[in-house]
Amino acid sequence: MTNSAFSVQPAVLITIIGETVLKDRIVKLLKSHSVSGYTISQVQGEGGHGRRLADLAGYNTNIEIKTIVSPEVSDTIFWALKEEQGKHALIVFRHNVEAFY
Repeated sequence: MTNSAFSVQPAVLITIIGETVLKDRIVKLLKSHSVSGYTISQVQGEGGHGRRLADLAGYNTNIEIKTIVSPEVSDTIFWALKEEQGKHALIVFRHNVEAFY
């Protein structure tokens, strides 16, 4: 199979790191924009909101959610998540990528 058999398109990888309590809200947001898939991982670390140890299930824990979307959908999701800033520990960043999906 040659590389020409794949349709590579410009896309955006969105990475969301936030409090576990935001999980359902974020998943609902992604699904409302017809996101075809996402990956969720339990993570731990330290930042401006203190140390997140993931020592007790659901308490002081963070998740990381990654998804690949079109540039247009990226803007919508990015700005919707911006509204949560200040209410919860949350960081969102994105990268332009090429993908086939």
